[in-house]
Amino acid sequence: MTPVLLRAIGRWSLVALVLNGVIGSSVFGLPSVITGRLGPASPWAWLVAAAGIAVIIACFAEVASRFEGAGGPYLYAHAAFGRLAGIEMAWFAYLARLTASATNANLFVIYLGEFWPGAAGPAANRLVLAAVIVPLALLNYRGVRHGSQLSSGMIILKLLPLLVFVLAGLALAVPHPAVPTAVVAPLTRDWLDVILLLVFAYGGFEAALVPLAEAKAPRRDAPFALFVTLGVCAVLYGLVQIVVNSALPDPAAFTRPLAAAAQVFLGPKGATLMALAAMISVYGYLAGAMVNVPRLTYAMAERGDLPGLLGRVHPRFRTPYASVILFAGLVWLLAASSGFLQNLSLSAVSRLFTYGLVCASLPMFRSRDRVPGSTPVPPARFTLPGGMAWALAGIGFSLLLATRMTGKEFTVLLVTMMLGLANWGWVRARR
Repeated sequence: MTPVLLRAIGRWSLVALVLNGVIGSSVFGLPSVITGRLGPASPWAWLVAAAGIAVIIACFAEVASRFEGAGGPYLYAHAAFGRLAGIEMAWFAYLARLTASATNANLFVIYLGEFWPGAAGPAANRLVLAAVIVPLALLNYRGVRHGSQLSSGMIILKLLPLLVFVLAGLALAVPHPAVPTAVVAPLTRDWLDVILLLVFAYGGFEAALVPLAEAKAPRRDAPFALFVTLGVCAVLYGLVQIVVNSALPDPAAFTRPLAAAAQVFLGPKGATLMALAAMISVYGYLAGAMVNVPRLTYAMAERGDLPGLLGRVHPRFRTPYASVILFAGLVWLLAASSGFLQNLSLSAVSRLFTYGLVCASLPMFRSRDRVPGSTPVPPARFTLPGGMAWALAGIGFSLLLATRMTGKEFTVLLVTMMLGLANWGWVRARR
């Protein structure tokens, strides 16, 4: 008998996976970058980005409520627009998750520098990255239950220090704010560039939809997990930025802004706490990614869109072990060869394709619902009021931000698209 995946992810475990997919390096690394571009207006950027990403999350919620299998956006695009669109979606989604995971691994090394200044050296950097990634890969090799349990535990460990930071900052720093250094009034392009980076901060929720074949009630629980995550992150991110701006006269001057801010109002122990919190948060993010992302290549192999090796399920542990090993190796390689902001920007840009195409699939599924028997996709468990308008807004938001990509990012995306096209040609030739 061919081994199958085990449905072991409950509602709150799925919430933890989505939160772990979103809360990672961004809240610890971006406040300084955002203030450097927007100055005192930076807290508003988090709210504007939350409003934009809410449109996309709402579309994801309806589309996800139709499916129970593995694959997430790849599965949705495949069902809505056919095999070519599904394969292209998978390549872009994998690129986004791979670069996001590498970004988080890079930030782990940055914050480790609070305790070990030599961690950033080339040899030490590679060893640290291996020490972070390999144990997570082994844990997920042995079972999704272990991986999801670690993800659930890590979300508690990563939220508690952030809550301490916010509450202490609101009590001690905000009433007595530092005098900010002079900043130039931000331009429209500054706002667009910042919102593009914040797509990374709020992104990652789509990765937690990939392993829904191992969720107990995916059509019911996916919308719940998405909306809970958006609410938690919007409030948390905005408050963190307010505290950082209040504690530091020039947040842009610090590579570890939360640790620097905590040192102002909590002393050296506060800086140590936030450095540890950043490392825990990044580790939790990677723990969630190690559960989510390998299921994408598994889903593709299961449908014949990748070599069968990546679709193999371990006979004892019932995990897609080859896909887990592949993802872990690629994360280490990319993190060891690129820096934090480089990986972050590429991850933000690459997921715009994913968001736009999933938003476009919503009206496609609705139009088929009106023709009985035209699609094997079940009806939506969650129906978004005014869904067509939300879908158009989500597509427009993605296209607007795509105008801010650099030539280098465009080249990487074009190469990714060509690889997807070659993948599709390989599938057609085999068939």
